[in-house]
Amino acid sequence: MHQLVLRDARLSSDGERVDIAVDAGRISAVGPGAGPGRDEVALDGRLVVPGLWDAHVHFTQWARTRGRLDLSGAGSVAEACAIVRDAAADGMLVGFGYRWATWAELPTREALDAARVAPTVLLSGDLHTAWVNSSAARELGCAAGLLREDDAFAVQVALSARPLAPGAVEEAVRAASARGVVGIVDLEMDDGLARWRDRVAAGIDGLRVEVGFYEPLLETRIATGARSGTPVEGGGGLLRHGPLKVITDGSLNTRTAHCVQPYDDGGHGTQNVSGAHLADIMRRAASAGISCAIHAIGDAATTIAFDAFASSGARGSIEHAQLVSEGDVARFAGLGVVASVQPEHALDDRDVADVLWHGRTARAFALRSILDAGGRLALGSDAPVAPLDPWIAIAAAVHRTRDGRAPWHPEQAITVDEALAASTRTRIAVGEPADLVVLDADPWTADVEGLRGLPVAMTLVGGRTTHGGV
Repeated sequence: MHQLVLRDARLSSDGERVDIAVDAGRISAVGPGAGPGRDEVALDGRLVVPGLWDAHVHFTQWARTRGRLDLSGAGSVAEACAIVRDAAADGMLVGFGYRWATWAELPTREALDAARVAPTVLLSGDLHTAWVNSSAARELGCAAGLLREDDAFAVQVALSARPLAPGAVEEAVRAASARGVVGIVDLEMDDGLARWRDRVAAGIDGLRVEVGFYEPLLETRIATGARSGTPVEGGGGLLRHGPLKVITDGSLNTRTAHCVQPYDDGGHGTQNVSGAHLADIMRRAASAGISCAIHAIGDAATTIAFDAFASSGARGSIEHAQLVSEGDVARFAGLGVVASVQPEHALDDRDVADVLWHGRTARAFALRSILDAGGRLALGSDAPVAPLDPWIAIAAAVHRTRDGRAPWHPEQAITVDEALAASTRTRIAVGEPADLVVLDADPWTADVEGLRGLPVAMTLVGGRTTHGGV
């Protein structure tokens, strides 16, 4: 007798109905007429797809942001300050989501001090800027005003030491499971291994997690034999060692993405890590069996990242890959580097890209070109920069639009099958992990809004139900 049988499932829009049996966390049978199960669920012809992964998440930031002041609607310094003045909050106020690149004036300490005397920190939607008032600067031990890149990241690290709201992590995990997520690559800036072990020990076991880390922890990871993809001791079978993350340039909205052509202010952005140093740390990681996740948004930074992969022999991904030179597109396949992309950023950034990357946007978020050249995609959210919801990412990749606007560079769209392949790690086949998602609608026939909000009836991780039930 099987432990679990999902009866009467479909694996495609026009596929025959099959049973999916599960034993010991793995799929033990797929086909009509599986034997009896200790537990049986009648799916009545619902579609089942493999469990969905988000390849780029800052999970604790996502859990915090869900309770932070929403500034995504601010279109100017004055509007952002008005939102702050109207906020009912005691003590430290943290806001998130504004995008200032095309504002008529820059955010200043003086403006934020006038809006609120109590400690206030506003994090930009791309997380590469922190707008800090004077009292928050004194409390956090940082400068006041508009802080970018490493200075902004230091503010985020300081904020991460503050207690999370009770239940915030559990709620965030449940919300991810409700969208069919079975696993994430977590790229927080602090040491996440102990944090995730504690979470699993406390019963927060709804997700598989690959735990990434940054350069300051590299030698420790090498010394402890933390090869990427291997299980984390004490992780309950859910945690694995993830990649070395390196942030080589900035972001579009902060005008720090390192680009070949200048921005309208004459700058080319910021290269945070030299090519020589990048290649050196990647070489050390590769020699220890650690993969590399290299943040590169501008085309100049992407070329430098590819050169470092080529010279170091490292394996891994370029994270974001938002603007890629035509000559570099084929290097994803040639070097075996994964394009780890966040398609919703294309829709968040389309207007500012049309201004700051004018004349170059045909090669921005070039998903179709990368696939056609033989490259491999991995889709994610970069949550909290975009919501931790794979259906939003899939819809953005497939339709290149939202809110009724015309598609942005539809020639770079990919198919639903390609988007699902870039969002999953397993197959529905005997011997595979029973990481499964039961759907209440058909993604292959859904329009853009239907795909963004695709209803999920049930999510299973290793045969355990983490969301729903039919």
